[in-house]
Amino acid sequence: MTYTSSWRSPSNIALIKYWGKHSLQLPRNPSLSFTLSACHTQMKLEVTPEASTPGLVVMYDGTPRPPFELKIKTFFSLVSDRFPWLAQASIVIDSVNTFPHGAGIASSASAMSALALCLTDIHDQLNGQDHGQDADWWCRASEVARLGSGSACRSVYPVAALWGASSGIADSSDEYAIPWGNEIAPVYHDFQDTILIVSTKEKAVSSTAGHKLMEGLAYADTRYAEAKNNLLKLCDIMRRPDALDQFITIVESEALQLHALMMSGDTPFILMEPGTISLIKEIWHYRKETGIPVCFTLDAGPNVHLLYPKEYTATILEWVKSTLTTYCAEGRYIKDHVGNGPEKV
Repeated sequence: MTYTSSWRSPSNIALIKYWGKHSLQLPRNPSLSFTLSACHTQMKLEVTPEASTPGLVVMYDGTPRPPFELKIKTFFSLVSDRFPWLAQASIVIDSVNTFPHGAGIASSASAMSALALCLTDIHDQLNGQDHGQDADWWCRASEVARLGSGSACRSVYPVAALWGASSGIADSSDEYAIPWGNEIAPVYHDFQDTILIVSTKEKAVSSTAGHKLMEGLAYADTRYAEAKNNLLKLCDIMRRPDALDQFITIVESEALQLHALMMSGDTPFILMEPGTISLIKEIWHYRKETGIPVCFTLDAGPNVHLLYPKEYTATILEWVKSTLTTYCAEGRYIKDHVGNGPEKV
């Protein structure tokens, strides 16, 4: 008998950055993110347990992608205690993204969260269980997702998620993320994220390699302390609808600190492109001239996330089309917004 599960899971954009990990995908500092909507992975998982010919086939949009198989097999080895049936199963994975893979828009977060949700769902089917996807179910899925990609554990929740043990935040954990949407003011629930695509090329240095560069970095401990402090401050700021200026200060500082860390140490690297810098300058100038509370953040790549309240959408998109697309690859951008989390399809 073959069991099937299909999920659509979004990417997320960190406001407080997680950069540096230890042990088995555990973070050196807590992080806070918006869950996106338009940028997502849709995945179908087919499992035939105790198959006569166990094996794994990984496809992207119906086309076999053998290079992805090693990462999936490594992930399966990490979750084999949770899903022992993987060892003797025939498994087919087929997924597709709505945004560029490996370009610094957290494609691993959407993909690995989708896979974690499919696995958790099929495990329940195999065991005749129906948890109704309660809080514990999502917590389990988040922990499984973390083992595939750290930031993936945040993608399983709507609106916003917090990952990492933090003093004073109940139920926070390094093992899994917790939902944070109910903790923030309504203005953030429909925040817009227009992603300015500076480059669609796969980034030269993977996030995994980037995290390793934090080991032994002279600034590492200072950075972890700063991130912990910034997270607590941002949690307080986002509870208030009238603190957008303070929100902007911390979010932009976090983005620039992330890339400053990449440019530090014995083997530095630069993921920003000239267009990235130009866009940042344009955003600063526009905000100063108009007073509109628009800001940027960056993931581990060159593309710029333009964040702003929904009420300014028409004005901001006009500016994007007239000015900012000049710095984008083929004038490309993605209209996204804070979303409602994964969906079973």
